Amino acid sequence: MSGPPDRIQLAVSALVTREQGDHVEVLLVRRGKPPGEGLWSLPGGRVHTGERLGDATTRELAEETGVEARDVGECVGVFERIGRDSHHVIVCHRVDVRAAILPTAGDDATDARWVGRSGLARLETTTGLGRFLDVYAWPSRSDGDV
Repeated sequence: MSGPPDRIQLAVSALVTREQGDHVEVLLVRRGKPPGEGLWSLPGGRVHTGERLGDATTRELAEETGVEARDVGECVGVFERIGRDSHHVIVCHRVDVRAAILPTAGDDATDARWVGRSGLARLETTTGLGRFLDVYAWPSRSDGDV
């Protein structure tokens, strides 16, 4: 029997949105490793020792999607994920990108794509992602399909 995780790991995630006609899409990745392997989520990952949060967000976005950040903006939330073998504190920033290009999965991601509100319902996501996006990506909107 294993006990609680022996340390807390600091992580970041990037909320990247783009306007597509009359709706907003969010950049998501399918996680290729635990925690959440196989689930769709925001791009992100662990912060290296001595690395600034903004720099970690920029690095993780590029590694997982091939998309380059133009500006790491406001912090939109801090989340805690405690699993049987892990404890993560995740700091999420809104990120503007240089171009709304086609993402390419890399590093810890097995897929990366732009997803609209209705498209999210067809994906298996990390816990709470839909509620989070309803507040920070799609508030009071009626968005179309992907």
